[in-house]
Amino acid sequence: MGFFLETLIGGLMTGMLYSLVALGFVLIFKASGVFNFAQGAMVLFAALAMARFAEWIPRYTGLSGKLVVNLLAFLVAMALMVAVAWLIQRLVLSRLVNQEGITLLMATLGITYFLDGFGQTLFGSDIYKIDVGLPKDPVFLMEQRFQGGVMVNQEDLAAALIAAALVAALTLFFRYTGTGRALRAVADDHQAAQSIGIPLSRIWVIVWSVAGFVALVAGIIWGSKLGVQFSLSLVALKALPVVILGGLTSVPGAILGGLIIGVGEKLSEIYIGPSLGGGIEIWFAYVLALVFLLVRPQGLFGEKIIDRV
Repeated sequence: MGFFLETLIGGLMTGMLYSLVALGFVLIFKASGVFNFAQGAMVLFAALAMARFAEWIPRYTGLSGKLVVNLLAFLVAMALMVAVAWLIQRLVLSRLVNQEGITLLMATLGITYFLDGFGQTLFGSDIYKIDVGLPKDPVFLMEQRFQGGVMVNQEDLAAALIAAALVAALTLFFRYTGTGRALRAVADDHQAAQSIGIPLSRIWVIVWSVAGFVALVAGIIWGSKLGVQFSLSLVALKALPVVILGGLTSVPGAILGGLIIGVGEKLSEIYIGPSLGGGIEIWFAYVLALVFLLVRPQGLFGEKIIDRV
């Protein structure tokens, strides 16, 4: 039972990190109806910016305190992500208002490859380290109840708490602020939102900036765990099955979907993987998403759309 709980907790922690990336997909889809394939590239770009600015600031300013350097690097990286959001809206989205969904989808694919290439040109292609002081040593819980206790990674626990706090803040933002309600109105109908005075361009800059902030937080956490490298965008794509499970328009769905996939892939790898030769953790999420697409394509909390013809 102790080993099972250890695996379960590890899966929940990983699931929260998947959910954090999935939030970026949900935010942009809620506000623009665009399935943003560029979210994984945004996570990588933001993580590269954080890692490199944390390296450059001490070199060029003489500052040495880790807290001050990381705070400045975070602020500069966030400013860069806001600039990227403004450019995306100005150069791409503003020219594609009320276009077909496939057109917007292809536009985000173009943004993906641009950010991958531009990030490599701007920041380099080596493996970089992010050190924001997250605890690395594991702790052992319930040692009196289970022999050897239940090992919990402190870094995963801290990351999960950060992700949970961000999710709660975003939920409140969407539900109780005027900007959040405007975002939902734009998601329902662009033309109707414009007709009542909601500035579409400003709303899209806001939502892409918020998605950039989420990508930066996710990139810092994943970069701290795995190092900042270009395979990080592939890790971020694990959020695609998460939003399929939870629903493209649901913030709580992104959380629950991430937890289901995180726990499911860990338990299946441990208990089923040995009999199948291993590797279940790689494809489990995508097979589960395929099953949901066949049975419940709108996801657990997504809105069921009925078109009358």
